[in-house]
Amino acid sequence: MTRDKAEKGEKLATEVRRQFGAEAMTRFLRTLPTFRAEADIPNHFRELLDHLDRMESKSLGGGRQ
Repeated sequence: MTRDKAEKGEKLATEVRRQFGAEAMTRFLRTLPTFRAEADIPNHFRELLDHLDRMESKSLGGGRQ
């Protein structure tokens, strides 16, 4: 990746983080419905969701409800 592309990528990442941290985005996200996994999903998908929960818990201190 060229230096210019890397800088653009860094700027984009910074802008996305800024927008996701904005109060307007937080209010919008709170209006969305809560999604839950169906109880009868295949074991492989359940294991992937559990793995995701563990990784999120390590980095965010939370998990899936």
